[in-house]
Amino acid sequence: MRVHPCLALVGLLLLDPARSAAAAPTLDDLLGSPFPRSLVAASIEGKVAWIVNARGRRNIWVAEPPEYKGRAITSFADDDGQELAELAWTPDAKALIAVRGNEAHDGEAINPRALPRPVRQAVYLFPLDGPPRRLDEGNAPAVSPKGDRVAYLKKGQVWEIALDGKGTAARLFDVPGNCKQLRWSPDGAALAFVNDRGAHSWVGVYTMAEKPLRWLDPGVDRDGDPVWSPDAKQLAFTRIPASRELFTFGPRRAAEPWSIRVASGATGAGKEVWKASKGVGSVFHGIDAPNQLLWVAGDSLVFPWEKEGWTHLYVLSLANGDAQPLTQGKYEVESAALSADRERVFFSSNRDDIDRRHLASVSVKTCVLNAETTGMSIEWSPTPTSDGKALAFLRSDARRPAHAVIRVGSEKPRELALGSLADFPVSSLVEPQAVTITAADGMKVPAQLFLPPGHKKGERHPAILYTHGGSRRQMFLGWHWMHGYHHHYGLNQYLASRGFVVLSLNYRSGVGYGMEFREALDYGAHGASELNDVIGAGQYLKNRPEVDPERVGKWGASYGGYLTALALSRAPEMFAAGVDIHGVYDWNVIIRGHEPSYDPLVERAIARRAFESSPVFSVHKWRAPVLVIHGDQDPIVPFAESVRLVEDLRKHKVDVETLVLPDESHMLHKHETWLKAMRATAEFMERRLQRKDAP
Repeated sequence: MRVHPCLALVGLLLLDPARSAAAAPTLDDLLGSPFPRSLVAASIEGKVAWIVNARGRRNIWVAEPPEYKGRAITSFADDDGQELAELAWTPDAKALIAVRGNEAHDGEAINPRALPRPVRQAVYLFPLDGPPRRLDEGNAPAVSPKGDRVAYLKKGQVWEIALDGKGTAARLFDVPGNCKQLRWSPDGAALAFVNDRGAHSWVGVYTMAEKPLRWLDPGVDRDGDPVWSPDAKQLAFTRIPASRELFTFGPRRAAEPWSIRVASGATGAGKEVWKASKGVGSVFHGIDAPNQLLWVAGDSLVFPWEKEGWTHLYVLSLANGDAQPLTQGKYEVESAALSADRERVFFSSNRDDIDRRHLASVSVKTCVLNAETTGMSIEWSPTPTSDGKALAFLRSDARRPAHAVIRVGSEKPRELALGSLADFPVSSLVEPQAVTITAADGMKVPAQLFLPPGHKKGERHPAILYTHGGSRRQMFLGWHWMHGYHHHYGLNQYLASRGFVVLSLNYRSGVGYGMEFREALDYGAHGASELNDVIGAGQYLKNRPEVDPERVGKWGASYGGYLTALALSRAPEMFAAGVDIHGVYDWNVIIRGHEPSYDPLVERAIARRAFESSPVFSVHKWRAPVLVIHGDQDPIVPFAESVRLVEDLRKHKVDVETLVLPDESHMLHKHETWLKAMRATAEFMERRLQRKDAP
């Protein structure tokens, strides 16, 4: 057994001694572009703000009309591993609220820098011109529309503090369970929230003047996603029927239908205003947005629904209970945002371009849809400005990584942080191509193929199959909108530049291709049917004329790591090497982490199938060398999963290397750690899949 030394890649030319490493992009280049996220618009003055992660240095940027020249208002200068998130404007547009620090694991803050005293997650006030101010320990801040205070969560309970720096933090009330989804009424007189009590959850309202809590139409089900009416008199929320059935990491195509209810904020009395039909669409499937329900003009609600097997937006008239589709077709709406006048919804989807994301908008009154972006780029986070004159969004393409842009009126979109990609090696990257592979059971599955630059006919290259995590993800023909997958795309580009053929597989149970693909029969812990896709993809690579069939490797992280371990143990003849980054080893461990009530001794049939769907069941067949990478403070996939995997591999005489990432969690907080993990993956693949005639 070798312990991975995290060797530097400088000077490694194992794949092709004649290839010039200097001409190819470095991994530091590809992972070093500033990554933007959390784009938000102020409620006045047309301002926008976003967070930029530049090699681990996380800072807040703002841009103002008419020039919209972005500038940083914070100056955090270290790769300290402290997250910056949950960005929100104050009502006067003179400051922003955000959370700095990492989530807790086993009661302690994740501490990737191994500081003697860990930094606890806290809510901060960031003035546009002035020093930041720490308000209190906590997260999930919600700024009052009055601009005088902010509500937030601390240890699952609701607290508040004044923004003027006077007074101290106060706990608003004490309730069982945990609170979440804080929502101020438009007039700032009341605060709605969701109280999760385990088997059920309620929507509550705390009225500042009266103090006592009011529960909205409480029942035995799971209520959530509250949204206030513009006049602050009513709230709408979703109700998902109670169920004791376990569907964790397994398909769920139908259930007792979910519904939408509206209740009085003053009395709590409520009623059902809409209910999903039985069958397809009866299971709630949300979009990537802070609000699943949008209260729009005309006293109507916009909500996501899978009525036809694809996630689309519908508009519900509260006057007559009639729900009409705003979007239709074989594509998926991924996120949505409401215009300031509440008359138009901007959304991102893969409409007419299944392997990318583009923006469109739709009128809630006429249902007329307008394409906002098209072409070879990828766009997400549509953010209309408060004055209605501009649309800010995030963009990438196959060569240019993620960056923030704005389109003012009918002008051409322009970068908000001009010059942020000036030194990025755009011309060195390859354009992946969309391909379709045939799974071992005959299913057609989408993928993206990266061919090495300068490939010549007749050449045979080593190849690598990559599988994303999730599994509710989709990789694109370009840089991804999520930070981790943005880095994964960068590594795949790097591997291609080093002479590898790379296949990025969008296996069944991922998003973007409809409900039946996402809720694939027997997937995950209920049968591992997606292994058919991995085997089919491996065979696809072996059959390609550019590939040496004896030198095909496999890598992935999280769910992708699970599929790496599963493939190496179930199809040992298919792959010559693998890299498993914080992957699942035993589904029963993971299910218990997500469903504390799960008892394998009681749910014997489920437990047996989960065990047989896990790599642990077939580890005795494993033959190929593997590198196992894991952070030891991982709250999603316990570090013990990799400990057990390595122990079993040693028993079966498998050549296993390890790279342990001390004090890191599942998301990898430090840029330094990302570089270490991605370099180790590339170096391992180069050593294990180098040319047979190489020295």
